[in-house]
Amino acid sequence: MLIYEYLPHELARLGVIEKATGLDYRQTAARVRLAQERAARARMSPPEPHHLSELLIAELRRLQWERIARLMEKERMAAYLPSRDARAVRYEQLRLQRLMTDVAEAERSGDAAPEIRRHRVYRINARPATGPTRSGMPAPTVHLMAATPGEAAAKAQAVHARDGGLYQRGGYHIASVEQALPEPGELF
Repeated sequence: MLIYEYLPHELARLGVIEKATGLDYRQTAARVRLAQERAARARMSPPEPHHLSELLIAELRRLQWERIARLMEKERMAAYLPSRDARAVRYEQLRLQRLMTDVAEAERSGDAAPEIRRHRVYRINARPATGPTRSGMPAPTVHLMAATPGEAAAKAQAVHARDGGLYQRGGYHIASVEQALPEPGELF
């Protein structure tokens, strides 16, 4: 069975476009500032072991908010409407095209239609297994795609708890699993 999954950059774009819909320029400018602050904090955080990271998510969202604000200013939009945003329309066309390609491939190979997985990006935070956090040493954080928080924790444990892994080297265990994309309340 062929499985269609949303990609992290699709989730980030869809979330920003959905949140921006109907906002005026002042409200959008406030969201730009918040996105810039989040990206600045993410740049100061320790690097994560995977490409999918808080920094990547923060930068994708910052870029989308800045792009929308520039478009609203250029087009003198009273409120943001995705239908008046050529790039948002193009993003949706590309997403649908990728889905249609997957469906056509499934039909050619005799598979059932692709299953659409509602995977999310989860932020997995760790802490030392014993004692307080070492001074100056932040506990590791990783971001992974999974269908559920439990699946995300299991993936993180499988990858990072093995010999020489991130959790084993520092004596860490998983402290929390939080949904990062789409942010709670966002639809996709």
